Amino acid sequence: MTREVLRTPEERFSRLPGFAYAPHYVEVDGLRMHYVDVGPRNGPVVVLMHGEPTWAYLYRFMIEPLAAAGYRVLAPDLIGCGRSDKPGAVADYSYAKHVAWTWAWFEQLELADVTLFCQDWGSLIGLRLVAEHSDTFARVFVGNGFLPTGDQTMPRVFSLWRGFALRSPVFPVGAILQAGSKRWLSRDERAAYLAPFPDKRYMAGTRAFPALVPIAPDDPATPDNRAAWESLEKFSRPFHTCFADGDPITRGADKVLRRRVPGAADAEHTTIRGARHFLQEDQGAAIAEFMLAQMGPAR
Repeated sequence: MTREVLRTPEERFSRLPGFAYAPHYVEVDGLRMHYVDVGPRNGPVVVLMHGEPTWAYLYRFMIEPLAAAGYRVLAPDLIGCGRSDKPGAVADYSYAKHVAWTWAWFEQLELADVTLFCQDWGSLIGLRLVAEHSDTFARVFVGNGFLPTGDQTMPRVFSLWRGFALRSPVFPVGAILQAGSKRWLSRDERAAYLAPFPDKRYMAGTRAFPALVPIAPDDPATPDNRAAWESLEKFSRPFHTCFADGDPITRGADKVLRRRVPGAADAEHTTIRGARHFLQEDQGAAIAEFMLAQMGPAR
């Protein structure tokens, strides 16, 4: 059966406060994948990977300071999110497909010596890429993210979120962003997060994400994530954590990453104060400042 693929009309993105970036696209697995590309083309590459139910708009407070420092800043929209194409059924999505789609994007752009910042599902996918293609990554920053294998006990708030995403008759994206952010988002900002979804048909991908997180040892993604941990436990390049002080979902995961990834031993780490799950919304400028303090001036 041919999958239904939905493409959000461009006019939905006509009003994006603080985000006046030209769209860029590549094709992966027959799907159009969008990304932001800002800064000097020959600058060192920084990739910013979002989670759910967000898109590259989440990084609007981080893109400019990083680009102004001489870095080429790339922020892709995961398939099913933002300006990227959206297969129309929950069953069209899997953890393995997201990893493959995103790596295909890396390959098409021929990225090397990448500094990665990843959060939420950006971490579930990004850390897999770091594990499976370690030579591509020069440095990693993780904010409010982890790589679960199904061997950990997940917080109750995640179980509630998983059930809500799959079964709730409504999926209020703007309200979800507000609940996960400490600062008050304007009406236009909340509308920007809803822009990718003209109606509920477009939401299959973002609704699918929580059910793809491995929560049991026999989950389909568990073997690949366990193998990824074996690789991460050998990753010796700089590996930083910058978790928010107010995120109930990922609280404590930074300590595990620092303990298990060798590159974290001599790297700087920080706690982002005054932030919740969407720490890029609450303290994006502070995160960019921390990153630049570790990376130094662009070559």
